[in-house]
Amino acid sequence: MQTILIIEDEKRVADLLKAGLEENGCQTMVAYDGAMGLRLFQSFSFQLVISDIILPKLDGFELCKEIRKINEKIPILMLTALGSADDKLEGFDAGADDYMVKPFDFRELIARVKVLLKRSAEPVVASPKQLTYADLFIDLDLMEVKRNGISIKLSPKEYNLLVYMTTNAGRVISRVEIAEKVWNTHFDTGTNFIDVYINYLRKKIDKDFEPKLIHTKPGVGFILTDAL
Repeated sequence: MQTILIIEDEKRVADLLKAGLEENGCQTMVAYDGAMGLRLFQSFSFQLVISDIILPKLDGFELCKEIRKINEKIPILMLTALGSADDKLEGFDAGADDYMVKPFDFRELIARVKVLLKRSAEPVVASPKQLTYADLFIDLDLMEVKRNGISIKLSPKEYNLLVYMTTNAGRVISRVEIAEKVWNTHFDTGTNFIDVYINYLRKKIDKDFEPKLIHTKPGVGFILTDAL
């Protein structure tokens, strides 16, 4: 049975999450502040973390970073009333896998929980050690990126986006696909966080190099290619 850690300071919401998840066959443990949540995570084994962002003692962003230091793979779903694109970007940068804004539809939350648990349980498939395209080089073991032999420092989300685009070089990738495959989340048409990350990548990958590799196909998505 899957065990889920719920970190939520509003007892009514915590009780709702606990009851609903247990009705769907999961075990749960509940913490009412970030520090308590971190202690529970250090002491017990979990398959998923659901955390609010605005928490006493240790906020959700910092908590997420601390959890990631302990376990890089465990899925983390953030629930919050903070729904701006900047808030989502900060959550993803902290290491969150998915993000839902309160109030939320509990059926949708259960669906996302099931997807995250399924993905985390899938066996790891052997993958190549490096990716190359034109003069772009990615060392997948060391998570290092170079272009024309020059090292480029990327954030984890920028790196994951670049790896996905390079793996799918020459093919147009939609925003929906990026959201689902890179961030494991549902694409929210009301935000532009994917475009923001594409711009981040362009500044680091293309600004000082030729040819340009990252291109926009208006109304469709993005493509990594040296043929445009």
